[in-house]
Amino acid sequence: MNLLKNLIINGPWKKHPVITAISVLIVILLIWGFWPQPVFVEAVEAKRAPLTITIEEEGRTRVVDRYIISAPVDGVACRQDLDVGDEVTQGQVLLGITPLESQVLDPRSRAQTEAQVAAAESALHAAEQQAEAAEASAKLAVIEHKRLKPLVAKGVISTDEYDKAATQVETTAAAQRSADFQVEVARYELEAAKTVLEYTTEDRLAAKGEPAVRIPVTSPIDGRVLKVTRECEGPVRTGDSLIEVGDPKVLEIEVDVLSADAVKIKPGMKVLFERWGGEAPLEGVVRLIEPVGFMKISALGVEEQRVLVISDFTSPAEQWQRVGDGYRVEAKFILWHEDDVLQVPASSLFRYKDGWAVFVVKNNHVERRVVEVGQRNGLVAQILEGVSEGEGVVNHPSDDVEDGVRVTGRL
Repeated sequence: MNLLKNLIINGPWKKHPVITAISVLIVILLIWGFWPQPVFVEAVEAKRAPLTITIEEEGRTRVVDRYIISAPVDGVACRQDLDVGDEVTQGQVLLGITPLESQVLDPRSRAQTEAQVAAAESALHAAEQQAEAAEASAKLAVIEHKRLKPLVAKGVISTDEYDKAATQVETTAAAQRSADFQVEVARYELEAAKTVLEYTTEDRLAAKGEPAVRIPVTSPIDGRVLKVTRECEGPVRTGDSLIEVGDPKVLEIEVDVLSADAVKIKPGMKVLFERWGGEAPLEGVVRLIEPVGFMKISALGVEEQRVLVISDFTSPAEQWQRVGDGYRVEAKFILWHEDDVLQVPASSLFRYKDGWAVFVVKNNHVERRVVEVGQRNGLVAQILEGVSEGEGVVNHPSDDVEDGVRVTGRL
């Protein structure tokens, strides 16, 4: 006891107080340096908000019925006076072709020409039958729409069924117009086939001193000029493209998507078209997912299998009449949507065992929670179980964050 008292009274710190103070300070600093420090984290509150799952791809508009008018006979085409965008009417003469003097048809060639005329007549009859069927479908859709109108007012049927009936009216009307156009095309092809047979006689008359006949090339529909292949006068062969016409008021949108995404898209699915030039997005509906894919090289040089998805506008026509053929749009296919969904940032999720987990902040400490995840869109994820509304979860957890660790930062 006396030894301890002497050590305290006469210890070395009495003789070297500065060294003793420095040593004590170093010990304190070492203890403070190795003492576990709180990990800086950013916590985000789990909240309820609308959640939409979409597939976004670029697409372009195109005219539904495009007609490539070609030369019906060999000859010399006159100079083209029409420009792209000019309006044309059905039956309007677009240009004329002065036919070359043709050889007299031998029996085999004449039989072939007559067979082509007969085939064109049969195609015209088939197109007329299809037009009648399309007209009947359009009438049935109108009747169904009128029948459902009082029912939806009474609440007997849902608004969704009524909207589908209205969409069906527009779709069948477009199909009827397309079928009518096909009839005109078939009639035009029949006239072209008859022209080959008819003007062989005119050529023989011209050889005897009769003036050469200029064959008129007419427009099959009311529309606009989309492309002028030949502007100057010059010789043409049968089948050479001369001019393209179409009706830009009847548009559809083609979007090429990855084949893995195409299987998630269904006909009748809602589509939003953004960045088309207007202020508000346009609405549409998927009409067709083509059953054949194709390979496309991405900007990064990766080979991708893609599929064309064809959609129609459902927004009022006056909203998109400024859109023309070949215009760029960004299509957003709505796969899933709910207005009240408990969600957290997708960056707060991490793999744990065979599922997902998050770190929940409680009393400046984190607690690992196993959660059940529903829908995800890349930015946020739906939480079905494991986290309650208002609880804070760690966003972008680092390797330093573990269960029970003390944290600080944006809590």
